[in-house]
Amino acid sequence: MNVHDDLAEVDAIVARARHAQKAYEVGGSQTRYDRAAQAAAWAIMEPTRNRHLAELAVETTGLGNVPDKITKNHRKTLGLMRDIAPAKTYGVIADDPETGITEIARPMGVIGAVVPSTNPAATPANNIINALKCGNAIVLSPSPKGVPACETLLKYVHAEFDKIGEDHDLVQMVPGKGSKEKTQRLLETTDLIVVTGSQNNVKRAYTSGTPALAVGAGNVTVIVDETCDLKAAAEKITASKTFDNATSCSSENAIVAVDEIYDAFVAELAQAGGALVKDEDRIVRALWPDGHLNRAVIAQDADKMLQALELTQEVPAETKFLVVETSGIGHEHPLSGEKLSRVAALYRAADFSDAMTVAGKILAYQGAGHSIGLHSRKDDRALQLGTAIPTCRVIVNQAHCFATGGAFNNGMPFSLSMGCGSWGGNSIDDNLHWRHFLQTTKVIREIPPREPEVADIFGDYWEVAGQ
Repeated sequence: MNVHDDLAEVDAIVARARHAQKAYEVGGSQTRYDRAAQAAAWAIMEPTRNRHLAELAVETTGLGNVPDKITKNHRKTLGLMRDIAPAKTYGVIADDPETGITEIARPMGVIGAVVPSTNPAATPANNIINALKCGNAIVLSPSPKGVPACETLLKYVHAEFDKIGEDHDLVQMVPGKGSKEKTQRLLETTDLIVVTGSQNNVKRAYTSGTPALAVGAGNVTVIVDETCDLKAAAEKITASKTFDNATSCSSENAIVAVDEIYDAFVAELAQAGGALVKDEDRIVRALWPDGHLNRAVIAQDADKMLQALELTQEVPAETKFLVVETSGIGHEHPLSGEKLSRVAALYRAADFSDAMTVAGKILAYQGAGHSIGLHSRKDDRALQLGTAIPTCRVIVNQAHCFATGGAFNNGMPFSLSMGCGSWGGNSIDDNLHWRHFLQTTKVIREIPPREPEVADIFGDYWEVAGQ
């Protein structure tokens, strides 16, 4: 098939999605939208299907591990369903007599979603559920390695649709191996774009001419201060860093520990499974042998990672991840960036103020806007970070990759896509969630005038500056 045929195929898919969406909207109701979202959620959460999707994802992408993907598919979807259950997304959703404004929920139309190979089932499922909940159709464009998992997920969604009489064309994907041309066509012909993953795709989304929701790069940095529970911090960082072999953009990539507790914290990390490595150059050469991340290390189990780095005989047998001492930040120091592996950079800071400076420099180099972690008993330090660091989230005393995208013990929306604000070049600073898949029509009625006197507005200013 040539490029012209590829583009015609994308156009046909979008046309079918548009036809299905119109019928879905015209014949819509809150019950119908909720039921379709439930169908899509059960398609991935049903235990046998969940396991198959997890196994297929690891087999075809070579990234992550099966048990953690099963957990991710389940918890991310369950949390999302909890979040959207009470949401009104059909008909009149707000009516304010005081302002005379009534808001009517309206779908965006056809959503084009570009999804990554790191989460080839959980991320598209999240997008599908949000789209259906708000009355939209959706067309997915998976990464080449993510195609088998995405195809299987859609097969499961359509099987659930058959049980409730819903139209398969509401949920489709660009068929076959993906290409830049087909993805670009999808970006240009849908009504809203959602992009998670490659920053090249993010840039293309924002320049496509279609409204876009795209997220920035992660390079999570966490600060460990002298007041925290060192054992708890080490255990949480280890659990987060090793989950699904660090495929998450919210996995810790840099740890900044203050001098007062540095050695004690390193000892706690060792107990939790984090082995200290002091030969930075050796790790850099092994991680970036040709200037690119070593595929034998990316998102691999600990034993495979250690074997690829030739460290099997040099670290404890129970090692779960590596912490590599460094002080460098920037392009000449690749350890300060995202590593997509069970490797974290470890920095020593003189005190909390210095730790803030180090963390700020790391995020300025890579990961601005995404998130920063803090392990501390001083809550005011979280506020300091929130006012000084270019970040949209300050995660306090939590395992970062579980907390950032929503958890049952915090108030963040469940999501696999984190907006990074202007710092990360994004249009949103929140976790991508259902409200981003909805627009409203406002009915505006006349109300009694509320025009103030000029003096009511400027009186206090005139007292300071004069008239």
